[in-house]
Amino acid sequence: MENLVKRDILRADQFSPDEIELILKTARGYAGELKRGTESVRMRGKVLSTLFYEPSTRTRLSFETAMHRLGGAVISVAEAKSTSVAKGESLSDTIRTVSGYADVIVLRHPQIGAAEEAARATDVPVINAGDGAGQHPTQSLLDLYTILEEQGRIDGLTIALVGDLRNGRTVHSLADLLANYEVSLRFIAPEALRMPGEIVERLASRGVSVAESADLGAVLPEADVVYMTRIQRERFDDPAEYDRLKDAYVLTRAGLAAAKETVTIMHPLPRVNEIAADVDDLPGAAYFRQSSNGVPVRMALLSLVTPG
Repeated sequence: MENLVKRDILRADQFSPDEIELILKTARGYAGELKRGTESVRMRGKVLSTLFYEPSTRTRLSFETAMHRLGGAVISVAEAKSTSVAKGESLSDTIRTVSGYADVIVLRHPQIGAAEEAARATDVPVINAGDGAGQHPTQSLLDLYTILEEQGRIDGLTIALVGDLRNGRTVHSLADLLANYEVSLRFIAPEALRMPGEIVERLASRGVSVAESADLGAVLPEADVVYMTRIQRERFDDPAEYDRLKDAYVLTRAGLAAAKETVTIMHPLPRVNEIAADVDDLPGAAYFRQSSNGVPVRMALLSLVTPG
């Protein structure tokens, strides 16, 4: 297996198959410990800094929970205006400063490429918790873990990614990660929100079966996994364009009658109205289990990148 010690986690396409397997195996071990109530001391004496310059609930809290579950400590920034960024400090200078306080840094930032900039400024491992409409590699790892837990396999599945594929960093990262497997990907989006062409081309160059459509109903019967995403208001400059597209896809219990009985329904959350509440109690509704999986997966990442 590859060694991830002192490695930055910046993009979903940075991982080798062996590294992915190591992360999933380690996460599965931590999930077992959490279920048994076993106390871990792997990160005792270590400090995690979470720097979140965009809103977050699940990512920030699951990283902080993961560090506490590992026996470590957390120092946190939840908004840029509470830091010296508000005084004009550069991201690089902020990271250099925080490196003196922490053993590992988790960064969310509105600028694509911000995590790479942060990583260049320090020798402390940097984990990308979302860079604008760019990448969200730790989300894609917990998504992959969830698919494996729910379906029992990844190879051979047909996976539909639905919604705002242009701006959705979660689907960008998940598509890149799934390129390591023998899957069929279906990209369902309005014309204005299609998956970026460079990602489609990158997948095709790796031999991944990809089909694009605007019709969720036509794809639903063949999908093993339906990964819904919200239309992201914050990524639109024109409110009228958002209003036109916001209800493009709404998954309902009635609509799922056309799906496989074994379908897994996922969502990175938060949802707005793209999954109706009457779907929540279906056996395949996995999005809250998916969210919970963030803790063992992020425990795995923190423990693997931080020197002992």
